[in-house]
Amino acid sequence: MEKGIGIGIDDFRKIIKEDCYYFDKTNYIKELLKDRTEIKLFTRPRRFGKTLNMSTLKYFFDVKNAEGNKKLFKDLYIEKSEYFKEQGQYPVIFITLKDLKKNTWEEMYFGVKSLISNLYNEFEYIREKLNEIEKEKFYRIWSKAENGDYDNSLRLLCEYLYNYYQKGVVLLIDEYDSPLITANQKGYYKEAINFFRNFLSSSLKTNPNLKMGVLTGIVQVTKEGIFSGLNNIRTYNILGDKFETFFGLTEEEVEEALKYFEMIYEIEEVKRWYDGYKFGNSEVYNPWSIINYLADRGLQAYWVNTSDNALIYDNLKNSTVDVFNNLQTLFEGKVKKRNKSIFYFWRIIKIWWNMAVNGV
Repeated sequence: MEKGIGIGIDDFRKIIKEDCYYFDKTNYIKELLKDRTEIKLFTRPRRFGKTLNMSTLKYFFDVKNAEGNKKLFKDLYIEKSEYFKEQGQYPVIFITLKDLKKNTWEEMYFGVKSLISNLYNEFEYIREKLNEIEKEKFYRIWSKAENGDYDNSLRLLCEYLYNYYQKGVVLLIDEYDSPLITANQKGYYKEAINFFRNFLSSSLKTNPNLKMGVLTGIVQVTKEGIFSGLNNIRTYNILGDKFETFFGLTEEEVEEALKYFEMIYEIEEVKRWYDGYKFGNSEVYNPWSIINYLADRGLQAYWVNTSDNALIYDNLKNSTVDVFNNLQTLFEGKVKKRNKSIFYFWRIIKIWWNMAVNGV
């Protein structure tokens, strides 16, 4: 039976269990383990598979349900690697900040407290090994109390998990910059940066309980020194030639998918529409566009309709009115014909995006 197409599914376990077509990125688990940098930050555009890849890491490393998760990797690249022995060996904290999009700081902070409370709820069983003071700290955060130590909540959870398992913690933070981008747009950036600087740095800076930290985001937030003082972090952006195809699809992966779904005759048109992203030395395709194309069997500018495009708009402030209006037309899905102009402006979008995510 032909595999399905998991549009919008960013949970690795669900992709495998529901027999959806999976672009095998597990070879990069080996590369992550070989790379001895303690904290790794990957910046990529939206809809390039960041959350799915982070979910894959969670199921691979997580000591909980290790045997069950092991089956998810059957016939994938990493199963044949010597590094497969690392599967199911570490406690994992996986937190995604991508849904923290609020109109005010008060709403944002309430959302943060709820998110951390849910995270602590996943590990409520470790309370049995906490002392009375630790139990009190745990409960205050878990119960969303006003006097909970939310600034240090990730660092404390790492400490508790290390003591429980006697193993280093794999900390996965997905879309770390999403609340900061929202805060900047809504006018409460100062309050947000003050909190998230402490929240992130306390868990990442000289944390003896970490095995590895992996962060993903759209941009590298350098303003206000969110990562100042961290000498154990390395950023892998789209300009580097390491991990360049960890996120996004290579031409070979796209061709394999087209062959599987008996659509290889469309390869030249697919290239014309969806290639052109240059990550390091590699040409990379947008996964969201390819997956939707495989499902719809129709060529459209899928990517521009996935989210707000505030970062690109910010970079267009000094552009001519005609360029801005033409791009806005494309963003709003008003361009339907496959003519020269749409490809011209599609290329411009990619150029502007590269500028936005790399601060050029």
